[in-house]
Amino acid sequence: MSESVGADMEVRLLPAAFDPVAVHGDFLTRFGAFGAVAAFTGVVRETAKEAAVDYLYLDWYPGMTEASIQAIADAAAERFDIRALGIHHRCGEVRAGEPVVFVAAASAHRRAAFEAVDYMMDRLKSEAALWKREVGPQTDHWVEPTAGDADDLKRWSEK
Repeated sequence: MSESVGADMEVRLLPAAFDPVAVHGDFLTRFGAFGAVAAFTGVVRETAKEAAVDYLYLDWYPGMTEASIQAIADAAAERFDIRALGIHHRCGEVRAGEPVVFVAAASAHRRAAFEAVDYMMDRLKSEAALWKREVGPQTDHWVEPTAGDADDLKRWSEK
């Protein structure tokens, strides 16, 4: 755990499965007393573009990927009135139905916690140094951010 911009932070890139319920419980135990905790868990879809997905492969570059995720966490801590945040993101092969990302924020007020989680997810989806490939019986393709992802990201520059 490191401290930056006044918020407790836990940022982890994980090559193995994690239990989001346990991670959320730990975050809530440590930071729930601040008053508001918001969290999001992303799970690998079983289908994409109407094709079955067996797994999502997240390629990464050691050091660079962690730094890109840490920069997103630092920006959220600077932008929002939060006291703690956590990002747990998988890399490598993540099977369909498995958690791929967990993001949480704690604050004295719910709005800051909600917005911090939303902001971090929008940036993780489009800017984290992770390269995603969906693989299944009839599909094997790299996943690029969509126009919707760009719109989600753009709204943060307008605030």
